Parts: sequence; C-alpha cells; structure tokens
Amino acid sequence: MSIREATTTDIAQIQLVRNLVKENTLSNPNLVTNEDCKLFLTERGKGWVYEIENKIVGFAIADLMAQNVWALFVHPDFDGRGIGRKLHDTMLDWYFGKTKKTIWLGTAVKTRAETFYRVAGWKETGMHSKNEIKFEMTYTQWMFRSNKKAEQ
Repeated sequence: MSIREATTTDIAQIQLVRNLVKENTLSNPNLVTNEDCKLFLTERGKGWVYEIENKIVGFAIADLMAQNVWALFVHPDFDGRGIGRKLHDTMLDWYFGKTKKTIWLGTAVKTRAETFYRVAGWKETGMHSKNEIKFEMTYTQWMFRSNKKAEQ
C-alpha cells in the first residue's frame, strides 16, 4: 500500500477507477479523455495514485492553473479505508507548497463526497454548475487543519 506521484502510464487504471465510482459519475465516460488526464498530470498540475498490490485503487489530481481539485476518486471496493483522505492530504500539501491561492472544488449535493469535504474542513461558498456545491480551502485553513505553521 502506497501513494506515489501519478504518471501518464497510470492513465488507463485512473480511468478505470473514475468510471467505477457510484457517486459523481460521468454522464458519458468519454467526457474525460486520456488526453485530458495527460494534460492535467503533466502541464496543468499534478496527480497521485494509491496502490495496493500494484493496482491503482484511488487517485487525486490538482489543477494548479485553475486552482482546483480536478479529481479525487477511490475504487468502490476500497471505500472507507482512509485512502481518499491520504490522497487528499498529499494533494493539498503539494498544492499549498506551490501557492497560497485558495483552492476550490465542486461536488454533487447529498453525496458522501460532500460530507467528506465538510469533515476535511472545506467551506461551502455556493453552487458550481447545475447540481454541484462549490467548496473552498484557504492556505491558512489548510495550515491550521494540518497542524502546520502558516507562513506570515
């Protein structure tokens, strides 16, 4: 069991996990292409995967250019094991190591993801798109939540 930086060779397994989730599903799996994944992993931001026995069971991708969480998903067979939280924390540590700009994300209402982000300290700031809640996390909030000393 380990977290490591995602590479373009992981895209097939990342796509598999993304398309197996039960919440925040894509209406059309072709909406997120392999080229999209490559762009976010190599140019727009960075990603991480969580592996168990050389199989990717979760992943997270931060978009530094748009200051948002592009993706954070865990294979349904591995829900509730803390994998999402470990990926989340790794991603935010990296993000706030690069910038102090507020990061945001959107997630569907009345989902486990909504609860996850609230518990993780994200603040609701309104709606994003038709049926998604917009959450934000500031640098100071993250430093406080992760018990790190915020730089003044």
